[in-house]
Amino acid sequence: MSLLKGTKIYSILTGTCPVCQEESMYIEKNPYKISKVIKMHERCSNCNSKYKIEPSFFYGAMYVSYAVGIAFAVAAFVIAYIFLNATLLGSFFSIVGTLIVFMPVIMRLSRNIWINMFFSYRKTAGTN
Repeated sequence: MSLLKGTKIYSILTGTCPVCQEESMYIEKNPYKISKVIKMHERCSNCNSKYKIEPSFFYGAMYVSYAVGIAFAVAAFVIAYIFLNATLLGSFFSIVGTLIVFMPVIMRLSRNIWINMFFSYRKTAGTN
């Protein structure tokens, strides 16, 4: 993963600060602790970047969440229907199950993608 450091993909997949990529934006790293799935630090302790640049900033992540959810659903359908030869009803249940199981991951990925649309990596961020 260190080969990707400095790219938006690294920040999106790891949930690290999009500016310095040195620390997690989230208070709890495990997305399956549901009560803390979207709890974020106010600022990066390394580069002092403010994550919520305006009130309700992450509402835009809902649009990204829709696209990410569709990607997960299509992947579940292809795996179930084409590779596992499931029926259409079985494929439907695999899609629903996939979306339920991966809901916390989808929520975080969507936020990570959204914030990376507005911030860019700076190699010198956080250095004094």
